Parts: sequence; structure tokens; C-alpha cells
Amino acid sequence: MKDQNQPLFDAIVRIDKLPTAGRSVSVNADEATRARIAEDMKLLAVESFVADLTVAPFRGGLRAQGRLKARIVQASIVSFEPVPQNIDEDVDRVFLPVGQTAKAPAPGTEIFIDLEDDDFPDHIDGPEVDLSALLIETLALAIDPYPRRDGEDLATIGVEAIEDDSGPFAALRGLKDKDQS
Repeated sequence: MKDQNQPLFDAIVRIDKLPTAGRSVSVNADEATRARIAEDMKLLAVESFVADLTVAPFRGGLRAQGRLKARIVQASIVSFEPVPQNIDEDVDRVFLPVGQTAKAPAPGTEIFIDLEDDDFPDHIDGPEVDLSALLIETLALAIDPYPRRDGEDLATIGVEAIEDDSGPFAALRGLKDKDQS
């Protein structure tokens, strides 16, 4: 059984030992790690997984900026054939400690949330930040949720979509046709 709290690879940064100028963190996942990422994310394969980040102190926490490049293979939603995808994503995330004086808002009080603002910072408890979770999340968000090969649709595998005339939308279509005539 896998330990869900165990990071897939070593990308832990200690805030209290971070130089003022920051430091770089590079990840180049080996074959076993890529296989585990593929298994956890239900992919056919992760052929490459490389990240280069610059981590610098920021308001008592840290800011991680850089780039994630990966090549994954997943099954087509139409034919289940392998579909490769190249991923090249910017990474920019802020991690701030939870304030000692921060209290939960009282019931019934208003809380202002600016939806147009950038992402909220991630809160951390303690002196360490595990950047492996950030990189896995970035990969997961970049994956095409409906992969298919170029030019592939249901007709290419011999399936024809038929229009169902017995559902509620067919009844509504009938009423619309009556109104137009």
C-alpha cells in the first residue's frame, strides 16, 4: 500500500534555511518516479518530467517560480489508442505561513474575496514546503481532459451518432417546430 503523505520525489525546501537571494530547485524524475506519477494520475506513461524552479523568501514564506516540462501518454477517449502530449507550463506560487494572530471569522461576518485577483497564497504550517505536490498539481491541471488523435472522431471508428427522438429535448423541439409554422 502506498503512503499518500510520502512525496513522489525530493523537492522539499526549508524556509528557515533559504538564502536571502533564493536558490534553484531542479527536478528530473527518474523512470521509477515517472511510472509512479503515471500510475497515480491514471496515464499510460510519463516519458519525461523536468522542472526548474527558483525559490526565494517572500513575506515570511517563499515564492516558487519556474517551468515544468513533461511528456505524457494517455488513452484517446475515442479509440483508446495512445495519445502523446507535451506539457510546458509556467509555475508561480506563493507559500505563506499562517499568522499566529489569525483567527477564524466570527459567524455572520462578511469576508471580502477578490475573484479578479491572482491565486491566493498557499498556507504552510512549519518550516518546510514540499514543492513536489505543487509540480504534480501543475501537471494535473495541464493535462488534456479529452485526449484524441488528430482527425479522430466517432465516425473514424465506425460509430454513427443517431439523433434520439424520444427524449424530453425531442418534445421541446416538437413544440418549437409548431411555434415556427
